[in-house]
Amino acid sequence: MLFSGRKTTMVAADEALAGHDSRQFDVPTTHYVLNTPLEEPYPGTVEVAYFGLGCFWGAERIFWQLDGVVSTAVGYQGGFSPNPTYEEVCSARTGHAEVVKVVFDPSKVSYDELLKVFWESHDPTQGMRQGNDTGTQYRSTIYTTSEQQQKAAEVSRDDYQPWLNKAGYGAITTDIEPAGEFFYAEGYHQQYLAKNPNGYCGIGGTGVSCPVGVARAGE
Repeated sequence: MLFSGRKTTMVAADEALAGHDSRQFDVPTTHYVLNTPLEEPYPGTVEVAYFGLGCFWGAERIFWQLDGVVSTAVGYQGGFSPNPTYEEVCSARTGHAEVVKVVFDPSKVSYDELLKVFWESHDPTQGMRQGNDTGTQYRSTIYTTSEQQQKAAEVSRDDYQPWLNKAGYGAITTDIEPAGEFFYAEGYHQQYLAKNPNGYCGIGGTGVSCPVGVARAGE
């Protein structure tokens, strides 16, 4: 991840790469750690959430370790070019962010709890970078799949901001938007740190805890 481009300005839609008509690589059918499907259909009653918090290698590991998470996958979202490759995303010419798809059982882990993990696991005030990883693909993002998720994410952001301010941090720059199409990343990226335990992980939080009840989606 350290070898990626350093571009920090979002590409305009009319200047983005054309993309591809179909996926340009194979993706594993089964999660390397959880032994569950990487793509639909998933077992049981599940919901889906999407989070971008920097390098998706370390971000994915955070979520697959949570009780109640059924499956995770890494991919590209929030851009303009269909079916991008990793090299194209790193060029900053597709507009995508590196994102983790989190499939979860809401009876075992709530979306509020996932939001708390999201906020505490990275620095959401850094704009187009995360730690040493600089570029538009590393921006902080939450892509929502329902009005309830959208409200919960916005409330959690507004609740968390004063706590970050007290610790000396600036404004949250996290994009919170309805989810567009999620494009799976190449197979070698999926559950990368389980396959490469000593691999690079650029994920690091601020040390600022979310207050109790940071996300109150039902209120």
